[in-house]
Amino acid sequence: MNPTTLTSSNGAPVANDNQSRTAGPRGPVTFDNHYLFEKLAHFNRERIPERVVHARGSAAYGTFTLTKSLSDYTIADFLQKEGQKTDVFLRFSTVGGGQDSSDYARDPRGFSVKFYTEQGNWDMVGNNTPVFFLRDGIKFPDFIHSQKKNPRTNLPDPQAVYEFWANNPQSLHQSTILMSDRGIPYSYRHVNGYSSHTLSFWNNAGERYWVKWHFKTNQGIKTLTNEEAAKMPAYGAQQDLVESIDNGDFPSWTVNVQIMTEEEARNYRINPFDLTKVWPHSDFPLIEVGQLELNRNVDNYFAETEQAAFAPSNLVPGIGASPDRMLQARLIAYQDAHRYRIGANYNQIPVNAPRCPVHNYQRDGAFAGVNPALAGSGANFYPNNRARIGEPAEMPEVQEPPMPLEQDAWLDIYDNRDEDNYSQAGDLYRIMSEDQKQQLVNNIADGLSQATKDVQEAMFVQYDLADSDYGERVRKAVANR
Repeated sequence: MNPTTLTSSNGAPVANDNQSRTAGPRGPVTFDNHYLFEKLAHFNRERIPERVVHARGSAAYGTFTLTKSLSDYTIADFLQKEGQKTDVFLRFSTVGGGQDSSDYARDPRGFSVKFYTEQGNWDMVGNNTPVFFLRDGIKFPDFIHSQKKNPRTNLPDPQAVYEFWANNPQSLHQSTILMSDRGIPYSYRHVNGYSSHTLSFWNNAGERYWVKWHFKTNQGIKTLTNEEAAKMPAYGAQQDLVESIDNGDFPSWTVNVQIMTEEEARNYRINPFDLTKVWPHSDFPLIEVGQLELNRNVDNYFAETEQAAFAPSNLVPGIGASPDRMLQARLIAYQDAHRYRIGANYNQIPVNAPRCPVHNYQRDGAFAGVNPALAGSGANFYPNNRARIGEPAEMPEVQEPPMPLEQDAWLDIYDNRDEDNYSQAGDLYRIMSEDQKQQLVNNIADGLSQATKDVQEAMFVQYDLADSDYGERVRKAVANR
């Protein structure tokens, strides 16, 4: 049997892939080496811009199985009947470093799940922490700049890290988690995942509920100290994920939700849309709704993991957004990033493409035509007189109900400097073991000791306001550095 024929990109057979055409055995390469030029030109373009954040990622395919119907809360088609299975693609990542950074940086871990439902893709774009450093997207570029390398030395910059945190006390809850023993996960299989943001459900009666998602690892939480992480191979977490799935040791997570009514949200003592806050489980207990299992590795890292594009705006009927300011900013920022990185038709790339039929009036742009339904000769505008004979038409029954706003709200810039940034950080500190407290304080002191005195003093005040013991221990640890 003949082997598969090697061809150029236009499908023509290649006679020789080992030597270029030259003018004589020792002569120069000639200008008619079009196959050589094709190979080199494509090679020059093999990389796309890396993500500004979450650049270093690992991913796998799997299945979400619903174990408790949520039909009372949502019309989302994949959340209706116990036993329903939905294919998923889950990408883990570190946040601050580039593609070649270590899997064992002290950093949050991205935890993003693409649910391939029968009514489109829902992207749960979250992290391994239930809160974040900010409550308003306007500060996100500043925050990331402060956490990246120094623009002059291209080296880590503890001064910038703590200077930002000192000037933004809203970061205290998340920075306490980051500097705790959970700041460096042992592997991606041993992390929880959270929507972090408040999302929404709505049901057939048009009733809206606010919801937070929790993915609890069935492998148990497992973490590393700074000293242990320094001994790990840079790509250890990715290797662990690939090998565990290849060996049939499929990692899994128990999926839970917290649900809050509109009335409860209106009167709740904390802002339920503040990304720096958790909803106490005593008030809003976890409801177990399913199991998520990863059971298939990617075949091509670039085509799948690198080109995977998750966006909080990828919503489906029955799941919506909320007034969370950070979420609102991400609804535009993520789509915009993907169009810049991989083109206007990024949702037609196979890993991103919905598994259900896609029909719309978007046309052209780079890579148009991957989906034949979006490149046909039919109408490219709406409304049109052909909708009744097969052209795409609206589906009014999936209209999202009105989102409640504050009564007599005025459009303005509201100062939230009086917001309580300390209580939940203090609550977290007080439930830590003695060993966890010591790790937290030592990890903070390693970086804070390299900051200026004014930044140190500002941070000491924040720790004091969270818990007096927290502040006292950090002071002593910094003084001993």
